[in-house]
Amino acid sequence: MAGLEELSREELIALVERLLESNAKLTERVKQLERQVSRNSANSSMPPSADDLPGRATPAAKPAKRADRKRGKQKGAPGSAMSWAVPDTTVPHRPSGNCGCGADLAFAEDLGVERSHQVHDLPEVRLTVWQHDVHRVRCACGTEHLGSLPDEVPDSPLSYGPNLRSLVVYLLVYQHVPVQRCVQLIADLTGGKGPSGGFVHGMLTRCARAVNEVVAVIRSLITMAHVAGFDETTLRVGPAGSRRRYVLSASTETATVYHLGGRDLDSFADAGILPGFAGIAVHDRYSNYFHSRWENLAGHQACVAHLLRDFADAAETYPDEHWPKQAQRALRGLIKAWHQAREKRLAEIDPRVSGPLITEFDNAVKVGISRVPRVPGPPSSTAQRPGRELLEFCRDRQGDVLRFSGDTRVWPTNNISERNLRPTKTQQKISGRLTSEDITQDRLNIRSYIDTARKQGVNVMTALRQAITGNPWQPALPPPI
Repeated sequence: MAGLEELSREELIALVERLLESNAKLTERVKQLERQVSRNSANSSMPPSADDLPGRATPAAKPAKRADRKRGKQKGAPGSAMSWAVPDTTVPHRPSGNCGCGADLAFAEDLGVERSHQVHDLPEVRLTVWQHDVHRVRCACGTEHLGSLPDEVPDSPLSYGPNLRSLVVYLLVYQHVPVQRCVQLIADLTGGKGPSGGFVHGMLTRCARAVNEVVAVIRSLITMAHVAGFDETTLRVGPAGSRRRYVLSASTETATVYHLGGRDLDSFADAGILPGFAGIAVHDRYSNYFHSRWENLAGHQACVAHLLRDFADAAETYPDEHWPKQAQRALRGLIKAWHQAREKRLAEIDPRVSGPLITEFDNAVKVGISRVPRVPGPPSSTAQRPGRELLEFCRDRQGDVLRFSGDTRVWPTNNISERNLRPTKTQQKISGRLTSEDITQDRLNIRSYIDTARKQGVNVMTALRQAITGNPWQPALPPPI
């Protein structure tokens, strides 16, 4: 390349223009990279576990708690302290030795219990072997009769009982204990050798087969609900390099069901809820939830928790603008008013409370629309400025954003679904990639059964024992709308 002194004026101008163009592209690229590393759980849908990744910007510190808010249990929150119970065993403690007069206190008159102290503890876990002897008898008439085994005892010479089998499934599915650690844990607890890895793994299929009909009932109950939350998350299943799989969930306050599939419309349909669901669907802004294929839907409620994170992102992107914080303030005020209305059993938020907040939110969206212009071009191929699509969504679907303010049966956030899906990420962290889609669906079916039983106040171990012994627990019918 010739030296600058050898270039003509026109060539120098062309060189400067190329350098300016290259610099503009690099500047835009730097902005994109800075934006990527600035994503965290406070301004996007990223999980909190990703906040500690190298180079990731940590969320801003939460505001300090109110001075009048003390640590520990809050007023009105359910307690979990121990309570006085009917004792299983009573241990008397009498004085021993001799009185000052020389008499033996063993013969002293008992004046009653002075005070009592209860200790809540677990008994030592030991493996108990129950031998079931089937007897043959002969009547006086000469006819012989053979005894029969209880339903919970398999017709094999050696087997594990329903309590141990229930514990195996509970550890695998609910506590995410890997198979070999489950074997070792039971062996350590019981003082025995413990079941084999093959037996432990096989319990997933056996239990899933036992609860399949119950899961179908749970799916029907959610389909009939007035409001349900929908969410999805990735899960590594199958050999490395295979297509990405998703766990799709549908949740109400009393039921949950999971389905392994993709993030496409057909998978959403295969999950078995949305095609027939005629209630209000609470979810994030993913376009498939708004598809016309779900023609029975009565309406949508966009998850306000997601919107608040998106507005937090807009506040960081446009630090000199007031509209992102104004929108957040209005939405948080509406959520607080919703909780207060629910506590008073009101059908909707008092319009005198919701009206000004809705106006404040609407004004914030209008200002944002005017300050963040749309980039011209086809919607499918044109990247918009940060916050523009969020603002257009809130403008065009305000009814789906603020529906909860007019119906307190509708939740403002989809936190219930996010909490239900969180354990699948725990499973992935502990066990890594799951090898079989069929076994993964078995796990999800058992989890649907367990989560629904827990939501309805049923002891999980009792529900598992019932399933394993051939009489699975059945969910209660929902209250009338």
